[in-house]
Amino acid sequence: MVYSEHKINESQKRGSIEVVCGSMFSGKTEELLRRLKRAKIAKQKVEIYKPAIDTRYSEVEVVSHDKNSIVCTPVEHSSNILLLSSNVEVIGIDEAQFFDAGLPEVCQQLADQGIRVIIAGLDMDFKRKPFGPMPQLCAIADDVTKVHAVCVKCGALANYSYRLVANEKQVMLGETSEYQPLCRRCYNQALGK
Repeated sequence: MVYSEHKINESQKRGSIEVVCGSMFSGKTEELLRRLKRAKIAKQKVEIYKPAIDTRYSEVEVVSHDKNSIVCTPVEHSSNILLLSSNVEVIGIDEAQFFDAGLPEVCQQLADQGIRVIIAGLDMDFKRKPFGPMPQLCAIADDVTKVHAVCVKCGALANYSYRLVANEKQVMLGETSEYQPLCRRCYNQALGK
């Protein structure tokens, strides 16, 4: 079958939502960066956003724990992404769990406009509860990739971000001195179960 140029252009504008989720130190941001770099190699117009609250490594870059990075635009509210995203083909969103409840609708609108939306975020908080808009994003996604860390206690696959410091707030930025990835058994042992 021979495709007309119209059909090819139409198929290139098919939007989608991809979610990369997992615990801390599982490679979520690394996978997001990999996909965005491939889109740039393909000469697609790419924009990257993160919540303004995430200033751990840089205020204007998405940075993985391995120190790989890409320049981004920090935003206060998910609706800002719609306002800033004109003439783009691919949008990356990091640390999606920190965004407001409007993010899933923003992603739907972008995908409906023919934009490929790639989202990375924690699916659970340190208490193993669904985190922010991530459950809704996973539900509406065309593709969900769950990545795993390695349990620092036993070496098994780790699904959980165990908090090492006494703080009950759901949102607490941190790294290896505040969190460690644990498997189910080691997580329960750490809680004394």
